[in-house]
Amino acid sequence: MSMDFGAGEFTDAATMRGRDWPALTQFCVIIENRVGSLNQLMQHLERQDVRIIALSIVDTIDVAIARVMLDRVERGRELFELSGFTFFEIEVLGVQLPEQPQPFVAVCSALLQAEVNVNYMYPLLYRHGGHSAIAVHVEDMDTATRVLRDKGFQLLGEDDLLNDDEHFG
Repeated sequence: MSMDFGAGEFTDAATMRGRDWPALTQFCVIIENRVGSLNQLMQHLERQDVRIIALSIVDTIDVAIARVMLDRVERGRELFELSGFTFFEIEVLGVQLPEQPQPFVAVCSALLQAEVNVNYMYPLLYRHGGHSAIAVHVEDMDTATRVLRDKGFQLLGEDDLLNDDEHFG
């Protein structure tokens, strides 16, 4: 007897990646800590058909790490692979900020209550329905996702970056 497992079933991309939460891809690009390095990176990206959604720089004495988020992740990956830049990818949570007086406190409080450590966060050049968003890197993505969803926060996926209300920049 032959069994056809999964015939006609759809497996979404999140499950194929071994998780059930949306995430955003952050490219971490290692650049020399010298005059013009960041400009060279920005020129490489902005000449192409991608839009920079976020940029955060971590500076050390010898090198800097540019945390870059792009609206078209696959195209960005291709650009980095074809360039001379050294890079790696990390998944972060995209959290739409709630409409309340202290939106950052709300996000941080929810994560604190669940004892989820926040490694870093930074704003996204994203706006949808009048709401801004942030990128958050945490130690425990599964718990953070569950807690944020349970508390009513909207989490963003990569497709959301293509469909924002306004293009900043």
